[in-house]
Amino acid sequence: MYPWLVFSGANAPTTIEVFPRGEAVHYREYAMENGVPADAILVETQARNTSQNIEYTRAVLEKRGIQAQSVILMSRPYQQRRAYATCKKIWPEVDVICASLPLGLDNYVASIGNAAKFINMLVGDTQRITKYADLGFAIAQEVPMDVEESFSRLTRAGYVDRLV
Repeated sequence: MYPWLVFSGANAPTTIEVFPRGEAVHYREYAMENGVPADAILVETQARNTSQNIEYTRAVLEKRGIQAQSVILMSRPYQQRRAYATCKKIWPEVDVICASLPLGLDNYVASIGNAAKFINMLVGDTQRITKYADLGFAIAQEVPMDVEESFSRLTRAGYVDRLV
């Protein structure tokens, strides 16, 4: 499917316990353990947010003379829309496909191990879809009214730990 696999990322507050040496390092090791050749993997270990993941990955590829025409962005399921909007702002000339591990909602929440933490992450990311576009970090996207209403209900219910 791809000639290069780039893992990008240092740590986020939600991943430092799981990936103490950084997200990119751990994912590289996992890929190699599962048969991806080491020479097909590039690693970027400084990014601390989605924008940096994309910017720094682009720089890693360009440093090697690789001009990407398309990218597949892997992220958490609830981050795909924001990842797409961020990529289209920063790297508009590439075709973007977003993907994540195909898990049903119940299984995904179970994998987090804490429903309140999951809801806080989802609410925070929902806010970022609009807020980051307003700040110029991502392209604007229409947010359906029912999503806005759900966001408001959840914030009023106290799910505010991951708001900007």
